[in-house]
Amino acid sequence: MPTIVKTPSGTWKAVIRKTGFPTTSKTFRLKRDAEDWARSTEDEMVRGMYVKRSQAEKMLFSDAMNRYLREVTIHKRPYTQQGEKPRAATLKAHFGAYALAGITSELVAKYRDDRLAGADRKDAKGNPMPLQPNTVRLELALLGHLFTVAIKEWGVGLVYNPVLNVRRPSPGAGRNRRLSPTEEQRLMQLIDQYSNPMLRWIVRIAIETGMRSSEITSLKVEQVDLVRRVVALKHTKNTMPRTVPLSLKASALFQEALDNPLRPKKETHLVFFGEPGKDGKRRPYNFNKAWLEIKAKAGMSDLHFHDLRHEAVSRFVEAGLSDQEVSAISGHKSMQMLKRYTHLRAEDLVAKLDRLSEVK
Repeated sequence: MPTIVKTPSGTWKAVIRKTGFPTTSKTFRLKRDAEDWARSTEDEMVRGMYVKRSQAEKMLFSDAMNRYLREVTIHKRPYTQQGEKPRAATLKAHFGAYALAGITSELVAKYRDDRLAGADRKDAKGNPMPLQPNTVRLELALLGHLFTVAIKEWGVGLVYNPVLNVRRPSPGAGRNRRLSPTEEQRLMQLIDQYSNPMLRWIVRIAIETGMRSSEITSLKVEQVDLVRRVVALKHTKNTMPRTVPLSLKASALFQEALDNPLRPKKETHLVFFGEPGKDGKRRPYNFNKAWLEIKAKAGMSDLHFHDLRHEAVSRFVEAGLSDQEVSAISGHKSMQMLKRYTHLRAEDLVAKLDRLSEVK
């Protein structure tokens, strides 16, 4: 039987001692509330549904997220860490003052809807600034994983993960941005005029190989084998290493980069290097500012660097490579994902259809 005692401060403390369970207690202002809690808690123990909620009721979301960043995020890939930190700050701004036990599916659903509608973000005129569905999906994924870790690893007594019952926004249509021949010519002319030749090599290598920006800029000299005409990628976004074959044009570009007379061979093994930092170390070349300025000047502000990867994959397919061959080059794990990166131009298929008609 539970024990109900009055404390010196005038409140009522319920204490439950039951074989097979840790001693549990909670203090209430009214004796009736203490009795109700003791009765329902003991009933949960009997039915095997008891969850100790005290830690979940005391732990603030802001503290839980800080712990997650220290213990979980820190072990993820650098690219993932960079993305999670601003998402964590946004989530803390909304849920930081709540205890974990106080965050319900209804609260999470409202957060989703407010973010999608832009209710919490205003422009200079006070108009809402809606977020892309995928941005909200990533925020909900982080929120859900925090609760999963809290329940499974930290032993926080939560009855359920509130994010699991919330509908995720649809990912939306994928990008379908390709370079027209005229656009490519205009873009390359401006890139060739840029003072640092590394930008020229990086952009052209992206189109020739389909490698991601981070994969190119993090390359070290020993990863490039121009005799076999391959590049060995050890760390990729999907965590699977792969070997990328090089076309003659890509090989020539890498040869120029490796022969760069300004590359300090004793200071870094990076193929594309930046200026030394405060600690004297050289890190991968950060070309983002130059890229943004050049594409704006070319009248292609809507072009993302990652679109060059889509362009490369589409060209591989147009060249007649099989899905398996293209997947081996690009590193896509599934044919479904590969198809999202393949954007064939209808006008380019007209000639092929004509040839088929002639055969018949």
